[in-house]
Amino acid sequence: MNHKILCSDLDGTLLSTKSDVSDFTISEIKRIKPTTKIILVSARMPKSMRYIQKDLGIEHEPIICYNGALVLDGQEEIHSSIIDIEPLESLYELCNGHDIKLGLYFKDEWYVEENSERVTKEINNTKTVPIYQKNSETLKAWKKRKIGAHKIMLMGTFETIERIAPTLKADYSHIMNIYRSNDTLIEVSPKTVSKLSAIALLIKNSHTLKDIIAFGDNYNDAEMLELVDCGVAMGNARKEVKTIADHTTLTNTQNGVAHFLNQNFKI
Repeated sequence: MNHKILCSDLDGTLLSTKSDVSDFTISEIKRIKPTTKIILVSARMPKSMRYIQKDLGIEHEPIICYNGALVLDGQEEIHSSIIDIEPLESLYELCNGHDIKLGLYFKDEWYVEENSERVTKEINNTKTVPIYQKNSETLKAWKKRKIGAHKIMLMGTFETIERIAPTLKADYSHIMNIYRSNDTLIEVSPKTVSKLSAIALLIKNSHTLKDIIAFGDNYNDAEMLELVDCGVAMGNARKEVKTIADHTTLTNTQNGVAHFLNQNFKI
């Protein structure tokens, strides 16, 4: 294998811990990057991806943030899709009635109402710090600024997330991508984008999907892994993701991406 482009998810994939890449991964990326473009593709915000780019020595490459809702090449904004303020306000009212807190994201801004175990984990994992502010105040300010959300994180309990899930699907799935990341979290992004659509946008003038090898572990990686030339699922990936991938490697904590590249990717 010697694909011209490597696209990789971060959490549960390229990261061997919750926040960092291993020395083995860094060495393998440095080995292949003279002939291969490395594009990080994540649900994360830009500044929680850029330190990883720096560790890998690929600061000059574009990044795909928020599952494709924001695509950046250096300081240049290649693409931006947001959830408009009206459905945001409606979603806030629904969640507020179920005691579900929102994390609101726009570019490098992250807003939460209060600290919590979940927020603390996010701070530690992404090396970013939120702005603490009532969701209602954030939405009011965003309305004045005429902006919306690149991503929304719904943070509840197993019971509240279970209770709200059918309503989310029925009333919002036509305008939002709704992705349950675990029992107590739901991630929401604009309906018009995906990791694959962002990749296609970046390569449209120079390459095709046949030039790409991609790595991922979760539902939001499935389309990407299925349609690129070589899709590789992590050993810790969801069963459904492994089913559609061309290959399965070791888990992220076992440096699965680096192991696969070391064994199969020649330059």
